[in-house]
Amino acid sequence: MATVSRGVVLRAFGQPLTLEEAEVPQPEPGALVAEVTYGGVCGTDVHLHHGNLPIPTPVILGHEAVGRVWKLGPGVERDFTGAPLREGDTVAWASGIPCGHCYWCVIERERTLCADRKVYGINQRFDVWPHLSGGWADYVYLQPGSAVFRLPDGVPPEHAIALGCAGPTAVHGVLERIGVGVGETVVVQGSGPVGMAAAMYAHLAGAARVILVGGPASRLDLAREIGVGDVHVDIFATPDPEERIRTVLDETPGRRGADAVLECAGVPAAVAEGFEMARRNGRYLVLGQYTDRGPTAINPHVVTRKQLTVLGSWAFAESHYGRYLRSLPQLASRFALDRLLTTYPLADANRALADVAGGQVMKAVLRPAGAAR
Repeated sequence: MATVSRGVVLRAFGQPLTLEEAEVPQPEPGALVAEVTYGGVCGTDVHLHHGNLPIPTPVILGHEAVGRVWKLGPGVERDFTGAPLREGDTVAWASGIPCGHCYWCVIERERTLCADRKVYGINQRFDVWPHLSGGWADYVYLQPGSAVFRLPDGVPPEHAIALGCAGPTAVHGVLERIGVGVGETVVVQGSGPVGMAAAMYAHLAGAARVILVGGPASRLDLAREIGVGDVHVDIFATPDPEERIRTVLDETPGRRGADAVLECAGVPAAVAEGFEMARRNGRYLVLGQYTDRGPTAINPHVVTRKQLTVLGSWAFAESHYGRYLRSLPQLASRFALDRLLTTYPLADANRALADVAGGQVMKAVLRPAGAAR
């Protein structure tokens, strides 16, 4: 008898998600099927639901997930690192599959920029085989070429999903693109999962002072309680941008500004404000603008006058995801990752999405019924 999986399907932008079923296919050579333990709900999923990114529909959402190997396809014996892989192993996987042969993959060696990248839960249609290509489901079909990682010993799935895609995104942006250094003062704009992850990695990289600018107050309270950030600036308690800038500058050495400012808010207006928080000859990273929220006014004279280095960082590749997983023991030893999670049944995906959109929770995760065992 065939195994059937439920999946949370986006059929129309702005409309309620539907819980539908599909038969779980047998894995082809090079593929595997995983039983989902947790499917993460990301701010990007909110934007996808609103239609802020052009994607095909219908689609099972969920580009973040962890699970257990249910069936291995012929030839699949090891994970992305070369470690043995067996049915029943706990695994996580990178959301994207770059083509591996385009200009961006081969010449530039920037696999995140691959224009033909397949992305689970975003551009893989539900009405096209293998159907189960998103993490908001009981099972997910991981296609040949997927970067599947067996979780390191001692790393529970709760830790792997706690930062979701924000973790490897921060590894790429904070550690690789802008390169936070020992003793630096760092401002993080945004206190959602991306901002929390960026602040955590700034701490691990040796920043002397991390200033977290965000809200609502509940998120900043949680950050304080688990040790993320040294200074916390509530944008709702301080609604005037000029006052926020003064407050941040007061917390930097000599009021000169931060060595590095990390935009993780996803709000276009944050960029111009962040330029003013950086010191002369400082660095600014645009990390949170994954979906197009529209243009914003920027004074280019500020970039020239301050001699700023302005960088962007797009998503993450397999190497960033592997580095994220390897860093989880360090993160978990310093920060209470479990505190970030709020769990919902798979059937409550619409409620979870609404809670994320409203900033009611830090990290919502969906837990299929079968994952309890």
